[in-house]
Amino acid sequence: MKYLKFIQYAYLVCGFLFLYKAYEEYTNEKNPILYLAFGAAAIGMFFFRRNFHNKYQNRNNK
Repeated sequence: MKYLKFIQYAYLVCGFLFLYKAYEEYTNEKNPILYLAFGAAAIGMFFFRRNFHNKYQNRNNK
């Protein structure tokens, strides 16, 4: 289960890449809504996975 710790950071990296792409689209006067939605979802998944991982670790430590 060590891979779950690294996957949460992959979500964070993807989220920031989507937000950067949204910024590029915005500066080119295009519609960045889809990239913003994917970026927000990926960053939300990072926090969800981190919370889930911490709960799992706390349950195993008891």
